[in-house]
Amino acid sequence: MHGRWYDDACGAAFALELVGERWALLVVRELMLGARRFSDIRASLPGISAKTLTDKLAWLEEIGVVERTILPPPAASRVYGLTEWGRGLEEVLQVLGRWAVQSPLHDPTLPFSAVSFLLSLRTMFDPLAAAGEDMWIGFEIGPEHYVARLRAGTLSVHRAVTPLAAPALRFSAPTAGDFLPVFYGKRSPEEAGGRLTIEGDPDVARRFIALFGLPPKV
Repeated sequence: MHGRWYDDACGAAFALELVGERWALLVVRELMLGARRFSDIRASLPGISAKTLTDKLAWLEEIGVVERTILPPPAASRVYGLTEWGRGLEEVLQVLGRWAVQSPLHDPTLPFSAVSFLLSLRTMFDPLAAAGEDMWIGFEIGPEHYVARLRAGTLSVHRAVTPLAAPALRFSAPTAGDFLPVFYGKRSPEEAGGRLTIEGDPDVARRFIALFGLPPKV
């Protein structure tokens, strides 16, 4: 396995041999906030075929990045999740994301999954500005529910089965792309077309949104 592409002992070369093939890191990305069923992963990656996804999951499981589990009854369905080692790839995705969006060639109007958006919040987050904040935040993106906790300059996010009860803030929109002009373009929901709704104190919402920003273009 090691050396199959580059015949090079460099750790970065080996990393590319492990997860550098097309789709591999994006499959990892979609599992970063919790285990998912095959159909859910494929729905978040509309360009991938069922065969390719099957092959990628099998490879990632073989190398120890992904593991399969069976949910308890009544669901009793097979899900794919990341191993502890696999979750370490979030830092890799964050560094790549911060680096890539500095390019003027980046097109934010392309399709964007819910997990992509929420991981971008963890990537573009200003921990120093958030040091005094402590709150729970709910995100409803299409049919998907997510819970975020902002506390002591850290932001954690995970997938939820049902909406969060009584959060400090709740953001709801049909698609992840509806969040971008508000969180990164700093436009009001009305200016952005009114597809994003915000429940909670408007001043708290403004403070929360201000915690996220994109690096300047090169």
